[in-house]
Amino acid sequence: MKIPTIELRSRADIKAFQEEKLKHLLEYLFANSPYYQRIFKQHQIEVSSIRSLEDLRKIPFTTKDDLQHYNEEFLCVSHKEIIDYVTTSGTLGEPVTVALTDADLDRLAYNEAISFACSGITANDTIQLMTTIDRRFMAGLAYFLGARKLGAGIVRVGSGVPELQWDSILKFNPTYLVCVPSFLLKLIDYAKQHDISLSETSVKAAICIGEPIREADFGLNLLANNIKEAWDIELYATYASTEMSTAFNECASHRGGHQHPELIITEIVDENDVPVEEGVAGELVITTLGVEGMPLLRFKTGDIVEAHTDGCECGRNTPRLGPVLGRKQQMIKYKGTTLYPPALYNVLHHFTEIETFVIELFQNELNTDEIRIKIAVEQPSEALTQKIIDHFRAKLRVRPTIAFCTAAEIDSIRQPAMSRKPVWLIDTRNKH
Repeated sequence: MKIPTIELRSRADIKAFQEEKLKHLLEYLFANSPYYQRIFKQHQIEVSSIRSLEDLRKIPFTTKDDLQHYNEEFLCVSHKEIIDYVTTSGTLGEPVTVALTDADLDRLAYNEAISFACSGITANDTIQLMTTIDRRFMAGLAYFLGARKLGAGIVRVGSGVPELQWDSILKFNPTYLVCVPSFLLKLIDYAKQHDISLSETSVKAAICIGEPIREADFGLNLLANNIKEAWDIELYATYASTEMSTAFNECASHRGGHQHPELIITEIVDENDVPVEEGVAGELVITTLGVEGMPLLRFKTGDIVEAHTDGCECGRNTPRLGPVLGRKQQMIKYKGTTLYPPALYNVLHHFTEIETFVIELFQNELNTDEIRIKIAVEQPSEALTQKIIDHFRAKLRVRPTIAFCTAAEIDSIRQPAMSRKPVWLIDTRNKH
């Protein structure tokens, strides 16, 4: 699949292109969106006055709370035009419903096709999907539709069950896997236990979802290095969310996820909602383009990222997003240190003894943040506890509480009945 022409144009051309798309979006929202009609009227906004990307700042942000409380008002079409309903994972609150029309499903397929192509997938490849396609999950549906549009083969296995995954790998010879990267370690362990030669499989790469595999400088993190040491396959990071119906995939240069300018406008703002300087991390704000059912204007994702705007070796001139550093709501203030959960995950991946883990954030009687980490290991010991604590002190200047549990106990926490993906973090803090 060819790179969309607009992604190869100059930054000035891309900006002008997006401003024309924005004009059509505002006209569409003014005519069809009860929610944005009310916002425009309430803030006395003339949509015709929004002519540039900079003018977007005249419009208030849309938040997850807005989507939850006024969900029906975001709908721009009649219910009979809705083909599919999806919901967010609800990691930071109640799940939000997003309704898609037939045109939205076409857009979703196009988005994933060009995203897969960005990561080197062609019609000659076969993709094994290690993620659910049911349970109102957009990502699994997007991967299926995108692979189909691209013309690639698809093996729909679903999540978990290493035995079934390996049966499918050995039977159907997929070249790409789409999976949570930590699950690759379970596949590696299963292969070792059952004399499967990793170097002789058909798999050449994995699209890694749900967990970071890179540091801020784009180097592989500990989790990714542990995978690569055992299984020499290419690892591609991807970032997406249900609300934006758009993915940011790495190309072969592995220098951040490429933005698709025909599908989305991005902004990055600081804690005071002011645009950050180039090279500074902040909260990602998105405006969807080409969405028919529930378009979003200046939606605050809650994800902390850094944008990169220098040209890429692949020829694309689109902005790229670096690894997600964390979610704004999950920021931890621990005795003068500010950090995000991915930093905790990275330290834990240093210890090969840890089979699985879950992190609990809570507040003590003084209303300060505390960190408790429940881990499963084959041989619990005081020495291992101290080793883990010392490593946290050295790397992050924090001292978590360590609690040993069985793998079954942790899995029951990490896989709630209604969850579609593993939960690594339980946050019971009062954010207010």
